Amino acid sequence: MKSQREVKNGVSEEERAVKRKRVIERSDSPPPPLGFNNPLLPLANAYDDDDDEEEHEQRKGNVVAKVEGNGNKLRDEAQEEVDDDEDDEDDASKVRGKHSRHVEVRRDCPYLDTVNRQVLDFDFERFCSVSLSNLNVYACLVCGKYFQGRSQKSHAYTHSLEAGHHVYINLLTEKVYCLPDSYEINDPSLDDIRHVLNPRFSRAQVEELDRNRQWSRALDGSDYLPGMVGLNNIQKTEFVNVTIQSLMRVTPLRNFFLIPENYQHCKSPLVHRFGELTRKIWHARNFKGQVSPHEFLQAVMKASKKHFRIGQHSDPVEFMSWLLNTLHMDLRTSKDPSSIIHKCFQGELEVVREYQGSGANKEVSRMPYLMLGLDLPPPPLFKDVMEKNIIPQVALFDLLKKFDGETVTEVVRPKLARMRYRVTKSPPYLIFHMVRFKKNNFFKEKNPTLVNFPVKDMELRDYIPSLPRAPEGEKVCSKYNLIANIVHDGKPEDGYFRVFVQRKSQELWYEMQDLHVAETLPQMVELSEAYMQIYEQQGE
Repeated sequence: MKSQREVKNGVSEEERAVKRKRVIERSDSPPPPLGFNNPLLPLANAYDDDDDEEEHEQRKGNVVAKVEGNGNKLRDEAQEEVDDDEDDEDDASKVRGKHSRHVEVRRDCPYLDTVNRQVLDFDFERFCSVSLSNLNVYACLVCGKYFQGRSQKSHAYTHSLEAGHHVYINLLTEKVYCLPDSYEINDPSLDDIRHVLNPRFSRAQVEELDRNRQWSRALDGSDYLPGMVGLNNIQKTEFVNVTIQSLMRVTPLRNFFLIPENYQHCKSPLVHRFGELTRKIWHARNFKGQVSPHEFLQAVMKASKKHFRIGQHSDPVEFMSWLLNTLHMDLRTSKDPSSIIHKCFQGELEVVREYQGSGANKEVSRMPYLMLGLDLPPPPLFKDVMEKNIIPQVALFDLLKKFDGETVTEVVRPKLARMRYRVTKSPPYLIFHMVRFKKNNFFKEKNPTLVNFPVKDMELRDYIPSLPRAPEGEKVCSKYNLIANIVHDGKPEDGYFRVFVQRKSQELWYEMQDLHVAETLPQMVELSEAYMQIYEQQGE
């Protein structure tokens, strides 16, 4: 007597056996590499590689998708193969019992002494080194390579058998497993690896950062200062490094991003990558004395639609402006339109436009700003008696007259007009940038004029007399101290950027250029060709 399925489908028992054998052979082959749409999103949250049921569902989806659009006949045959596969799964489950998700947890593991912290580096993108998938990635704690999954068909499981490396950590959950035995290791000696993978700070630790004077020791024996670590230049990315090092001196901004709970509502990869980079720079338990901003650069390339990318020179002023505005747009919410960016850097300008030809045609408006552009005087065209170029000097006091509300600035675009600017609100952190580069029809030229500026106690009211005074009962200091100074050396096209930053705990100055970090004198800060500066309001 034929079975009910044979009667329904008209298929003999021999044909079903052949199809069952073909499905089993196909299921024994390694799974295809999983694709991904956004490599920056933590997609592994919804993926469990140790669940045989999900592997079957994925295989089922692959079979059905393979014949999609090829007609009802092929679709029916594929569905029949899936049904046969389900019968095989049911038969196998009767033999081996119901699948269990329980994972054994052990405190001891005989392979813990094979862990090599010297080769561990969690600064790079979290992709499997074989399948290039970002789903459920594990790091081998013996060789430092990344592999996907830990089931019997996974690349990590295969690596554990071929190379004899048995200790792996999940890059998302921070759980450590021993393969191929597949039990979880719960040992306190691995906590330092978890701290390097995901640095964490308490609010009490954050408040003590600017008072910390202790050096940290890397695994290679070198000493480094938390917060004063070098950044790898991936390829022509020094414009990113100097911008990041400057922003790390802004205390409220740094403290905000050191606590992930402050921006956990945000779904922007750029915000989370910036927070991870901030925590790694200020972490006191790193395995090495430098940090690679690789993941942050990938987020920058995606968010800027490759306007800023690896391998192409860019301007720190342009990058700083884009980064601050993008972070603000990503951090704001419907309940709070402001953000930590605007609280630190946003001021207000009163702009008066007078169009030529009609004295009565005047427009007065107020506009916010995040940085102020200072126009340098044109350099001299002639050389001195020694046949050397004359490098002029100008005081910051003269450049800031542009914003006193009386000095006239003529503009051509979008319409010929006379402009007057007046600062009506100064932020806690002032960003100045000197307009050194201009492009003509043939090449890019640089203005080498030196700017004389104070490092401490810059009284902004002396530079801008029209600055409004604080209301009665409020104490708002108008004195500012320099905390970061980005300079440019060399020719316009082939030059390079470096930055001078201040360490607040000892009021020392450091010169930073990619991986180079060295203490310097405050006098050297004043002798450089300043390009962008950040001043901090006293009392902040």
